[in-house]
Amino acid sequence: MSEPASISLGIAGRYAQALFELAKDTNALAVLEADISALADALAASPDMTAMIASPVIGRDEQAAAMSAISGKMGLSDLMANTLALMASKRRLFVVPHLISDLRARIAADKGEITAEVTSAAKLSAAQAKKLAETLKASVGKTVILNTTVDESLIGGLIVKLGSTMIDTSIKAKLASLQNAMKEVG
Repeated sequence: MSEPASISLGIAGRYAQALFELAKDTNALAVLEADISALADALAASPDMTAMIASPVIGRDEQAAAMSAISGKMGLSDLMANTLALMASKRRLFVVPHLISDLRARIAADKGEITAEVTSAAKLSAAQAKKLAETLKASVGKTVILNTTVDESLIGGLIVKLGSTMIDTSIKAKLASLQNAMKEVG
């Protein structure tokens, strides 16, 4: 991992830990979860917002004013709004995407859930996703939330990443393995 990325993860981790503990102490984890979902959706929908939080050119006061307006418009909780204001005053808004993913992981762990990253050659049907989640739950003993993406280059099959475990049943991987075996023979 590059040094700037690890620094960002460290900063985001400290804010996430504090925010998570405050929300847990006040029984506001559900509100925090709603806030981070709304914030993630806003970042995904607005390239301008993403650019604003990452810009070194925009000053603290402008970032703080923008985040205050955004927080108010989105109806974020006081805890989240105050955290974003603090991050703006400290020029730390650039770690908000890492903060969101860290908080999601903490909330999921608190609920006894784990997220599996699933890449498939075609979009999974609801029945396929449910069956996969049940199979993974039986394997790990926790509720599994699937984060699915489609990559048509896999030709067929799945790639499942669950924690530090990766299962690759894609046809692309099998063909690559066969190709390597053929090179060794010839």
